Amino acid sequence: MTTRENISDTPWAGDDQAWWDWYMSLANNPPIDPVRVEPWPVRPQGGAASDQEVLVSLGTPYPLTGDAVEYFRVNGYVRLPNVIPHAVLASLFLRANRLLDREHGSTNPGRFLALEQVWLTDPLMRGVALSRRLGDIAAQLMGVDSVRLYHDNILSKEPGCGRTPWHRDSHHYPLDTSAVCTSWVPLHPIPASMGPLACLPRGDAADALGTIPLSIEDRSYDDLVEAALRSMGATPDATEYAAGDVSFHAVDCFHTAGPNHTTTSRRVLSSTYYAEGSRVVEQPTVLSGSWTTFLPGVEPGGLALSPLNPVVGWSPST
Repeated sequence: MTTRENISDTPWAGDDQAWWDWYMSLANNPPIDPVRVEPWPVRPQGGAASDQEVLVSLGTPYPLTGDAVEYFRVNGYVRLPNVIPHAVLASLFLRANRLLDREHGSTNPGRFLALEQVWLTDPLMRGVALSRRLGDIAAQLMGVDSVRLYHDNILSKEPGCGRTPWHRDSHHYPLDTSAVCTSWVPLHPIPASMGPLACLPRGDAADALGTIPLSIEDRSYDDLVEAALRSMGATPDATEYAAGDVSFHAVDCFHTAGPNHTTTSRRVLSSTYYAEGSRVVEQPTVLSGSWTTFLPGVEPGGLALSPLNPVVGWSPST
C-alpha cells in the first residue's frame, strides 16, 4: 500500500466542499479547450418514479452473478448493468439536481461539487444510502457477513472541470480494514467526454504504483502516477456508463475520472461501505477530511461504530 508517512495527521479544518476544492488542485489538469466542449443530453427519458416506488425498487435484491463477484475480487472493481431502473434514475436525478442547486446555485463552471451526509436530511437520498439492493451487493462482493455505511455523496463534475487526481480510497478512509468498497451510481449516461470513472485493475501495474510516495504539497504524486502508467503501457478501464449502470470499487483500487468536456454537469450518487467490526486507524491524516463527521464520537483506534453508521447490507447466508 502507498506510504502515508509524509502525510500530515493534522485534522482538516474546513468543510467538506473546501476539502474537495483543495483536493482537485492536486491533479495535473491543463486548461480545458472550449473548442472541445460539447453538449450532452442527460435528463432521463420517460417518467420519474414516485418516492415510494424508488424505495421499493432500492429494497429489491439484485441478481448478482458469480462471474461479477469473481471479477471484483480479481480486479478490485466491477461494473454492473441495469441496477437502477430508468424511472427510479429519473426521480433520483431530479432530486439530486434540486439539492445541488439549493446548496451551490445552478452555475459553477470548472468546479467539483459534493454534498455529503444528505441521507440525514432527504428521504429519497436516505433510500439510496440505506438501500438493501446496493448494500447487499457490497457485502457479497467483499465476501463479508454485513456492511455498515461510512457516508454518502452527491458528486457533480461541472462543465469544464478537470480530471480527478489518481488515488486509492485507502488514502482517504481512516478504516483499518481492506473490506471497504464504494458504489458509483451515475444519474445519467456518462460518455467518455464527460469523465467516467476510470479504474486500474489489480496486478503488476497497480502494485508498482503502490511504491510511489504520497504528496499533498503539489501535483507531483499525480504526475508520477501518470508517468508510471505511460512507462508500463497500462491503461485504466474508462468504459462509458449507460443509464442504470452502477460500479463498485475496492479500497485498494487505483482510480481517477476524466475531465468534463461537455456543457452539462456530470452527476453521480456514491456510498461507501465497510465490514462490520472494523476499527479506525490509529493516525488518520488530513486526506481523511472531516472523518469525525461520519464517525461522530469515535476515537482513533476505536471501533468504527456510531449512530450514523447503520448496517445496510448482508450476504445471503446471514
